[in-house]
Amino acid sequence: MRTKTAKSIRHFLDIFFPLFQKLMDKQTYYYLACGGSNTLFGLLIFYYCENFVFHQKSIDIGFEIHAHIAAFIISFSITFPIGFFTSKYVVWDDSELAGKKQLFRHLTFVVLSVFLNYGLLKLFVEYFNWWPFPSQVLTTSIIVIFSYITQKFISFK
Repeated sequence: MRTKTAKSIRHFLDIFFPLFQKLMDKQTYYYLACGGSNTLFGLLIFYYCENFVFHQKSIDIGFEIHAHIAAFIISFSITFPIGFFTSKYVVWDDSELAGKKQLFRHLTFVVLSVFLNYGLLKLFVEYFNWWPFPSQVLTTSIIVIFSYITQKFISFK
């Protein structure tokens, strides 16, 4: 563990671990706590931007971007660095891979996740005509499973 912030996060999470230790190991708990917090933060940003920044209306920046896609881009821009930091220094801090290699692998799978998120969000909202926020929640749930598997077995192995 290399930073005071990561150490503080782990210390805080360790307070609540006894409540979950019969259900999962500590690393999975860290992943769910850090990833869940960051995911919730991302969903709050998405909701706020989609409803209060873009008022559920497309924006024109030389081409049209739907409000839900613009909200996703902003949410992602904020949560990606937070997610990498907590993955590297809190969840998978025992990884022996070089930081640059971890970042490259993490970024690769996050980019795949972005395309998956974009495609699922467009599918759910624009083709199935579902509401954007529940669509983003479902999309996020699918991506969390994908993310856990790729991080555990590839990015930070």
